Amino acid sequence: MPLHFSACTFGYRRRQRIIHDFDCELPPGRTVVLGPNGAGKSTMLGLAASSLRPRSGSVSYQGMATTDRRTLHAYRRRVAWMPQQLAAVPGLTAREQVTYVGWLKGMSRADAWEQSLRALQQVELGERADVKIGRLSGGQQRRVGVAQALVHGAEVLLLDEPTAGMDPRQRTVLHQILGSLPGTVHVVLSTHDTADLEAVYDNVLVVLDGEIRFQGPVGEFLSHADSAAVPGRQADSAYHALTERDRAWAS
Repeated sequence: MPLHFSACTFGYRRRQRIIHDFDCELPPGRTVVLGPNGAGKSTMLGLAASSLRPRSGSVSYQGMATTDRRTLHAYRRRVAWMPQQLAAVPGLTAREQVTYVGWLKGMSRADAWEQSLRALQQVELGERADVKIGRLSGGQQRRVGVAQALVHGAEVLLLDEPTAGMDPRQRTVLHQILGSLPGTVHVVLSTHDTADLEAVYDNVLVVLDGEIRFQGPVGEFLSHADSAAVPGRQADSAYHALTERDRAWAS
């Protein structure tokens, strides 16, 4: 990438800090941001998406910063965001919705219409392109959200809890889709679910109380699994071992 957080501080109220002096450089590839609810994952991605503005510090990508009005438009063309709550225009088909988002991103209507089908095919919804959003399943609607992030050729996808509300099969399909994206597309996905971690992702970032408690390759992360780990759940064991250890240090 790299997507770089430099001394970022943010809080929703004057005295409440979600993250403070947050420094992080995300590597290329597919990164999972792990942490319990309230850990600061959504704040981190909101800052990276330029939806939130840091009180101090900056977020940058290839020399473009979210705090610099001169480069903000170019930054947003390259860094796409899928928030937890998806807002679709009532009555639109999947293709019309993705086209609309592409147009909002600055694409011409003709180009957005053409590329919307490509984006839906990438998330295995090409055959459902003309179905109204309201008639799609919850898992399919989340995949439309991923297509929205892909339509304008973004280089970085920020996905905030994209598997929320999905059943195990739908989660597996989404992870497989993300794993099959071209190497030129970098993925940063936040979750508290460790399923399929070792099969698809390259890097892990563990966030707790607005601070990084672990950052490294998936293999290194899995090495933190304890000896009593249940077979097939090494990632879950490693994650809980790290968070419990850090909570003990903080108490």
